[in-house]
Amino acid sequence: MIDLRSLQTFYAVAQAGGFHKAAEKLHTSQPAVSARIAQLELQLKCRLLERDKRGCFLTPQGRELLTYAERMFALESEMIEAVAGREGLRGTVSLGASDTIVHTWLSDLLKHLNREYPEITLEVVVDSTVNMTAGLADFNLDVALLMGPVNIGNAENLPLCQYPISWIKSPDLDLGDENPSLAKLAEFPIITFARATRPYWQFKEMFERENLHRVKIFANSSLSSIVRMTLDSIGVAAIPQHVVVEELAAGKLEIVNTSHEMPIMSFTASFIERPDMPLNRIVAQLAQKVAANYWRV
Repeated sequence: MIDLRSLQTFYAVAQAGGFHKAAEKLHTSQPAVSARIAQLELQLKCRLLERDKRGCFLTPQGRELLTYAERMFALESEMIEAVAGREGLRGTVSLGASDTIVHTWLSDLLKHLNREYPEITLEVVVDSTVNMTAGLADFNLDVALLMGPVNIGNAENLPLCQYPISWIKSPDLDLGDENPSLAKLAEFPIITFARATRPYWQFKEMFERENLHRVKIFANSSLSSIVRMTLDSIGVAAIPQHVVVEELAAGKLEIVNTSHEMPIMSFTASFIERPDMPLNRIVAQLAQKVAANYWRV
């Protein structure tokens, strides 16, 4: 009788395109993956995968088995939810999250998930959109809450929220004008997201259109560090006001009003539909629900 774990290993190899990547995804060793595939081929008395320098490829029999494996995984999930309900769904989901989401509603998502699906475990990774997109492509991430949409393979993108970026400063930083121009702002360091992000290049282009080429843009991959630098009056931050709600309410920071249009950060819950990972869609849809509730608040 074919073991379900052997089928899951076969599916992981087929999706990842290699034994090493599949082993990383399954949190096991490459020899263990090879042994399971060998056992499966022995049981079915046929070759399922061919390997060369470029990786591994499905044989005609392997493609046939992949179709049945996908149907079995889908049926298994349907059976568990029908018989045991949400409490019966279990497994681990690798969740990538943008720093902005971490500072707004990620904790709400974790609370909802723990309450509604108590057997699902999350492995949370906070990273850049570029790295999370690569993580989805190579199956190191199951779901990513990032600045989307993601355009890879058959990735699905559920819209989450949009955060307009604002100019934020410390009350101790004197700009000399209640409605400063870009030229006035350019006299101070602009503290914003990392160089590889969309907002960084949007602000760079914004200043260059006004021929303000000497502006200092302090790129920072840590939102907490950006907030700290702004509190210390090092410069003017370009971040969503939603991430500093408490500091604004306490008067530790304030919004700088300007007449020019500011960029908007749009986020999606992105994932690749996989029969062996029905939890991906569940987590992404719950993230969409939590984001909508946070936005209304």
